[in-house]
Amino acid sequence: MRPPSDWLETLPRDRLMAEMSLWSADLARLGAEIARTEPFTDLYHIDVADGHFSPALLFFPDLVAVCRRCTAKPLHVHLMAADVVLGAQIRQFADAGVDAISIHAENENLEAGLDLIDSLGLVAGIVLQVQTPVSAAAAFFERIGLLTLLGTRIGAKGQTLDPQAGSRLREARALIAKRTTPGRIVLCADGGIREHTVADLARAGAETVVMGSLAFEAEDLAQRMAWLHAQPVERQEALHE
Repeated sequence: MRPPSDWLETLPRDRLMAEMSLWSADLARLGAEIARTEPFTDLYHIDVADGHFSPALLFFPDLVAVCRRCTAKPLHVHLMAADVVLGAQIRQFADAGVDAISIHAENENLEAGLDLIDSLGLVAGIVLQVQTPVSAAAAFFERIGLLTLLGTRIGAKGQTLDPQAGSRLREARALIAKRTTPGRIVLCADGGIREHTVADLARAGAETVVMGSLAFEAEDLAQRMAWLHAQPVERQEALHE
């Protein structure tokens, strides 16, 4: 099961998108959790951490291959891996059937990693930690389809949204609008996604938010998603398509 090859370009532009974080799913019922959330999911977000780059140890290729068998929605891996294993990890998750891999601007092997992701026919993305300037990603805009700004420190759930998250999204949105190369870059907000933060993140330019407990622990998922889709968004002008 795979999405169409042009899945990135056909993602919705007129509403806030939901990127469901499978880290927050009930992993003992992973297939059922994917089936439950799929009608409301624009793409699935899979955190992968090696215990070195990030203190957490999250998801592995065989488990991601199970996810691939359960859905045709795009699978987006957020890869938190040390440089020494970065290339090997990219290859393993490509083999597991993912559609996009985002790696960190903080990786010394960032450029080589983007080259490898592109050579494997996947959408490449860049992730910025809260302490990394947004401008660090600008030189790579012609090579990516996803830009993810973290609003919390990596490796732990339940943190408070960084107070600079909104201004960083606005800066990223302005930089994306100035690029001269064609193609879409989807601006993603990850971390600190709560009922009281979503509206501000959307107004700041986020096109998709990574939903963990906000979705998986919702008493009424359909109602929660209707609320999300009703959030006012700042439309990204398609200047170069």
